[in-house]
Amino acid sequence: MKKIVISTGGGDAPGLNAVIYAVVHACYRRGWEVYGSRSGYKGLLDMDELVRLDVEDVAEIYSTGGTIIGSTNKGDPFAMPVENLAGEIRFVDVSDKIVSNFKRMCFDCHIAIGGDGSLEIARRFAEKDMPVIGVPKTIDNDLEATDGTFGFDTAVSTATEALDKLHSTAKSHDRVMVVEVMGREAGWIALYSGISGGADAILIPEIPFDMEKVCEKIMDNALHEKDYAIVVVAEGASAAGGETISKGKGEVGRSEVLLGGIGEWVASEIRSRTGKDTRSLVLGHLQRGGSPTTFDRLLAMRFGAAAVRMVEEGSFGHMVALTSSHMSSVPLADAVKSRKMVDLSSDKVLTAREIGICLGD
Repeated sequence: MKKIVISTGGGDAPGLNAVIYAVVHACYRRGWEVYGSRSGYKGLLDMDELVRLDVEDVAEIYSTGGTIIGSTNKGDPFAMPVENLAGEIRFVDVSDKIVSNFKRMCFDCHIAIGGDGSLEIARRFAEKDMPVIGVPKTIDNDLEATDGTFGFDTAVSTATEALDKLHSTAKSHDRVMVVEVMGREAGWIALYSGISGGADAILIPEIPFDMEKVCEKIMDNALHEKDYAIVVVAEGASAAGGETISKGKGEVGRSEVLLGGIGEWVASEIRSRTGKDTRSLVLGHLQRGGSPTTFDRLLAMRFGAAAVRMVEEGSFGHMVALTSSHMSSVPLADAVKSRKMVDLSSDKVLTAREIGICLGD
């Protein structure tokens, strides 16, 4: 009988519970035990934070958002922030303790569900001879080694629904509505939701934008008896020659900046350049919440079931990937090597241009 431990790390995404559901059921059919490590690696640091997962514990969780074992953006085991009595933060490497506890509990494999940051940590544990299998998770859809990640479809659906609702209020008041969506340095959510939600302009990180071009599009609407506009902005977008706008550093111990604020900046520029009543809206964590769509539920379950098959095959140090509609296996090192950006020659970008959406260039 094998013993498996699951962790969910990084930002939450719709479909995490569906992965857990599939792993638990697939292991149950093999007579294996499954444990969940609460809040990332906390369960492997403190045994009291390990929870046994049976089929009864995961009943019907496939339809719920979030993760029943919790997640965290903090707590990189290789640089864990620890505060002393003076309030000073120092970083401690607790990875050896985690590996020791993993062996002490006689686990056969760790299934790490996460984005590039969490999978990079999993890769480093694989280098310490921990049997690890990664499952890709990110609403940003920016992992190069897989055709898709669960959570993305739900996030796009949420953003598209918001755009649908904003059309009526924008039209009623002849307003320009600027909507900031997530995505970090990739414009997938903005592009997909912007096209599907009838945006007039879509600004993505892959295309440094010219505000004059955006304003020209908005003013051109009036020539077609349309006195309002919808502008979708990815949080990592920036003006040509300008810097990416951020709110500063993120959580302690994380090198990434906390993106945000570009939507309000674009709205302010449109307001001053066109004189039009302009408002901005940040969808934020709405994109991470709610029940996963059918697509994301199915993809998450496929990932979970495939991960268990990989445990059976001993394919450790690898990540489950979606490749041409099939489940495949890629080395963790390849999975975190680079991020997947929007291909500017893709048919989706061409579609946006063909139907008259301004991309700011």
